[in-house]
Amino acid sequence: MANSTEAQKPQNTKKNKKKGATLDTFYGAKIQNTEQIEEDIQENAPKSSKGNRNSPQTHEEFESEMTKKMEAFWEEKWEIMQKKFTHLQNQFDQTVKENQALKQELIKQSQNTKKLEENTKYLTDKVKDLENRGRRDNLRIIGLPEKPEINTKLDMVIQDIIKENCPEILEQGGNTATDRAHRTPSTLNPQKTTPRNVIAKFQSYQTKEKILQEARKRQFRYKGMPIRVTQDLASSTLNDRKAWNMIFRKARELGLQPRISYPAKQ
Repeated sequence: MANSTEAQKPQNTKKNKKKGATLDTFYGAKIQNTEQIEEDIQENAPKSSKGNRNSPQTHEEFESEMTKKMEAFWEEKWEIMQKKFTHLQNQFDQTVKENQALKQELIKQSQNTKKLEENTKYLTDKVKDLENRGRRDNLRIIGLPEKPEINTKLDMVIQDIIKENCPEILEQGGNTATDRAHRTPSTLNPQKTTPRNVIAKFQSYQTKEKILQEARKRQFRYKGMPIRVTQDLASSTLNDRKAWNMIFRKARELGLQPRISYPAKQ
């Protein structure tokens, strides 16, 4: 009767338990979660019955075997993780070394760039100085009217300016002759209303200096029209001097007479 009752019992069906999500280990090694492992242990565990006391494998033996398998599994995964970590650590160390090398190279290049900038500035100043020395005998005349009768006889016009503004130089027998005189720039810009400057190169540096000293004392004129006479300098030096214009203007308002001696520096 007991056997008939046991036969009528429905067979244990496998419960449709929702499997837990897999855990992604380091670098994609996938393992089952704890819930799935426990389910497999229960499913594979030896079934004991009341009439059968001699199981082919005891529950303790089964648990021991599963524990060894899990330990082996985790040991294998741990070794993989260690290898991957060691590989990443080596890559990181290599990257750090490369970055340090690049940093040192950047510092070196920065130092070289600084030296090049210093050399460039030295050469630029040297060229500027040479250009200004080449103009040491020149005077720049500003405001001289732009007329054909003046442009064709600039040498004679300069002599007239000297006679009108500093005749004592002629009386002292100074050499006021010029090697050449020309307008600058050479081409007239019709859009500009102001006349081009005149550059005059004197044969005597001493005479040029005397004329320049007189021009600093008073306003020069040509046939009654005001003009300015200054030292001819390189364009870069003139640009440097323009930076001081506002300071000079304020100083003149205070009754001072500021001057910049050659060479001009900022």
